[in-house]
Formats: sequence, structure tokens, C-alpha cells
Amino acid sequence: MADLLSLMTVHAHPDDESSKGPATIAKYHAQGVHTVLVCCTGGEEGEILNQKVTLADGESLGDRRKHELETACEIIGYDELIWLGYRDSGMPDSEANQRPDAFANAPLDEAVARLVAAIRTHKPQVLVCYPDEQHEYPHPDHLRDHEITIVAFDRAADPSFHPELGDPHEVAKLYYTVWAGQRMAALHQAYLDRGMESPFNEDFLKRMATQEPYSTTIDIAEFARVRDLALMAHGTQIDPESPFWFGLPQEIRDAIYPLEHYRLAISRVGEIDVIEDDLFAGITADVPAR
Repeated sequence: MADLLSLMTVHAHPDDESSKGPATIAKYHAQGVHTVLVCCTGGEEGEILNQKVTLADGESLGDRRKHELETACEIIGYDELIWLGYRDSGMPDSEANQRPDAFANAPLDEAVARLVAAIRTHKPQVLVCYPDEQHEYPHPDHLRDHEITIVAFDRAADPSFHPELGDPHEVAKLYYTVWAGQRMAALHQAYLDRGMESPFNEDFLKRMATQEPYSTTIDIAEFARVRDLALMAHGTQIDPESPFWFGLPQEIRDAIYPLEHYRLAISRVGEIDVIEDDLFAGITADVPAR
């Protein structure tokens, strides 16, 4: 595995992988890159946002969301799905936020060790997590996701850190996901250009005006549809008839802003003040035949 290109993303809940960079993963998977998703929680504290969906007798929301994530992974093209094993922490100051088994309350060394074990097993050259600044959506699990990934990036290469977890592995590059406000603004304008009512309210429009810094732009034109299909797999969270997500015709959604952005945060193969079109820029390894 060490001689193959491998990409690992670390997400907090089921459905995060489908709203943050799914087409990028689909593109690299199609090129033969080994793709791995680490999901930190089971999403137990989510709500059923699609009223057409009901749970079966004895089925919990966490059970359903795990099945939804497995389906989304197949759509996107993840080769491996790893559950880090924590419970959804819920929103700040909620009852769930106080549970000892919540991800946000996990001992740092324990959570980092679980991620290090995954890194040493799958040996990614590229690791992707959430950014250091999360003012728009400061969910405790998203904040913890960032915290453990930053530490695990270093600890995975440290032979003195839990040697029983496997041989040390140096990840070459760490990236942050980037919220593409530009895409949402383009979608909003597309509604207006067609004489349609935009589903985006004033608060959301203000958020769209935020331009997060990025270093790396991935052209996902051939894989843009993956994003919608993966989101729809999360039936409890996404209504396939929602104007917010799917109000424009499919071909319009596919064509608008076919790019996904990332910010290079740490690199062992060069400077981070770069402009790239490839997460593996500067990395030499093989790609397996599919």
C-alpha cells in the first residue's frame, strides 16, 4: 500500500462526505487512487429532515444513517469505510453534548490513536479534514475532527506513539475542505436568471458572500452528478424534491461551477503557499489498475 496513491478523508457524520468534496473522491477513485473515508460518529443526533422517510420497527436513526452512508460510499467511490466508533455529540449545550461517549468528549489521545491506526493501515499520502476556522458551522464534532486529524498527522509518523498500532507512516500532505460560496452564489443567480424564486434566504446569501482562501482547485466537471446522487442516498437528511438542493434542472446544476476547492495546510513535500490543480502534486507513487 505504501507504494500506491492513497487518499483519506476524515468526516464527522454521515452525509458530510456527500456535501464536502464527493466529486473529488469520485475523480481520484476513477483514476485508480485508493480512497478511504473515516467517519467519526454515527450521526445519532441528526433529525429526520425528509418527512417522507420513516424508520422501521426497532430501527434507530443511527442504524439508518449508517446504511445511508454505506450507500453513499458506493456512489462516490470510496474503497474503504472506517467507523471511528464515537457517538454524535449533538449541538453545543444540548443534552447529547454532555454524554461521555460523545465524540467531543473523547480523550484526545484515545481518538487520535484510533485515527493513527487507520492512517498506518491504509498509508495515505494525502489526508483531508475540516479547516481550523469554522465560524459558519462550529459543530463540536467538526471542531474535534479538525483537532484529532492535526495531531494524528504527526503522531502517525512517530514510532514512539502507540507502536502496537503499526509501522509509522508519514502523510505527505494535509488539506482542509473549503466551502465554495462561489458555487452557491452561482446557483442563486441561475434561479434569478430563469425567473425562478431562489431558495436561499438573506442569511444564506450573506454566507455565500464569504470567500474562503484555497490553494487547490479540482476540476470535477465529469463527476459533478456524483454530488447529487450521494446526497440523495441520505434519505433521512435530504429530500430529493428539496428546492434548496435540487430546484434547478439537473443539467444546470451539473454545469454550474464544476470545481471543488481545498486549502493545503501542511506539506512534507514542499511549500504550502501554492496554486495547484491536484491534491497529489509533488507526490510520486503508483496508481493501481482498476
